[in-house]
Amino acid sequence: MKKTFVTLILVFSAFLIGCSSEDRDDAIINIPDDTTASTTTTSTTTHTPTEPVANIAINDYIWKGMNQYYYWQENVQDLADSKTDNTTEYNAFLGEIVVPSDFFDSLNHADDRFSWIEENYVDLENQLAGISASNGMKFYVTRQCANCNDLVAVVTYVLPESDAAAKGLERGDLITTINGRTLNVDNYVEYLYGSLMTITVGLAEYNAESQSFVSTADNIILDKVENFQENPIHKNVVIEQGDRRVGYLMYNQFVSGFDDQLIQTFSDFESQNITDLVLDLRYNGGGSVRSCAYLASMITGQFTDEIFAQQIWNSKLMAYFNNINNNADPDDDFELNNYFSNVTVDGSSLPSLNLTNLYVLTTNRSASASELLINGLAPHINVIQIGGTTVGKNVGSISVYDYIDNNGTKNPNHTYAMQPIVLKIANSEGFADYTEGLIPDVAQVESSTNLGVLGDPTEPFLATALNQISGSGKYTIPEGDDAIPMKDPIFESTNGMHIEFPQQKIGQLFKK
Repeated sequence: MKKTFVTLILVFSAFLIGCSSEDRDDAIINIPDDTTASTTTTSTTTHTPTEPVANIAINDYIWKGMNQYYYWQENVQDLADSKTDNTTEYNAFLGEIVVPSDFFDSLNHADDRFSWIEENYVDLENQLAGISASNGMKFYVTRQCANCNDLVAVVTYVLPESDAAAKGLERGDLITTINGRTLNVDNYVEYLYGSLMTITVGLAEYNAESQSFVSTADNIILDKVENFQENPIHKNVVIEQGDRRVGYLMYNQFVSGFDDQLIQTFSDFESQNITDLVLDLRYNGGGSVRSCAYLASMITGQFTDEIFAQQIWNSKLMAYFNNINNNADPDDDFELNNYFSNVTVDGSSLPSLNLTNLYVLTTNRSASASELLINGLAPHINVIQIGGTTVGKNVGSISVYDYIDNNGTKNPNHTYAMQPIVLKIANSEGFADYTEGLIPDVAQVESSTNLGVLGDPTEPFLATALNQISGSGKYTIPEGDDAIPMKDPIFESTNGMHIEFPQQKIGQLFKK
């Protein structure tokens, strides 16, 4: 089988689904609106004029996309293929839940922690590309004490060229008030994760003697900028460690739009003859599988054309893929594996470090493609994981749009798009069972009051890695704390692992 990706237009019993990517990180699935079928345009349910009415067409698009691609499709009763056998009953089912997002949620399997839907597909695309309204402050929130409801936001890093950077906010800053109000369990989501475009943050210091946070009376006004795009390559330096030259890279999201910069970073590491690499993924929630495979290939270089990862889709799609992969037409093959490579899909060369050891820094915010990198490399090289247990996201998603033709025309009647889980990803040995997270070889937690400077050899996590590399124990590692971060609604809804399909194949296959 050829080691190439192809876009699919899949024909199953009652409807046609196609794929497109429009140069994004993910597959875009085309589900045309069948205007000749009563299942998508009519409902036998009657309503009073004031009663909310379900949008049957939107719910039909959601159901068909989930029925076709959802990883747990065969285990969700309402997604059974037989659901459409009776048109009247199917339409009534589509009309039972008014709000499309609620209908989508009703089709999710109990084990699914990661699928989501967006009312506006632009918002979905921006999330996948690392674009958002942002003031540039990255943080986590934890309780000020074990048994209290007052909270503190701990700044983990600040985005360059952002408002937070311009106004002097730094990693390790502690925030206890927003707009003059003390942060607590009831208001932190609204103040820190809500729609407020301007907030005033009140800084505090930690008093070790009283074990309390004391306001410094310093207040900083932070303004969000619309459509701010984070550069996922946050920090890269080379550190001299005796006879070792250690590259350090903090990489915060796998975004295909920054692959060229990632390649340049590794070209620089290669030219500087680094002997070791510390890869900081402690705040990386995932992203593009292709970018992940590129990164794995550049870290190594000695495994070109070997399997990096294997895709496991739902049973009917696996049967379909296996069927087309074994027919007489090689042009319709669909690659279920991701391979180590020495070139990108457009033919650009990938540098390689040919490393046999990799030091990876993780926390409970390291997810999806970050975990895939660790798991995918584990059968090939020695991966030393330092920090905390990862999230445990061993599944990937694609973007499902409601297209009305095979030319990429989206349904003009709505702007919904969904990002359902469609596959599990295993390494070359078939291992994919890490839903409880990947456990570190060297356990370490960050200290809310002593985070250190990213890229500095004395920063606690990096210092641990450097001690591992040199074996000298040169750096003293301060103890972390047992602070448990509060729920982060942004991180939980956007961390992901997305599969790519080349757009040049749109509409070319299965149109026979």
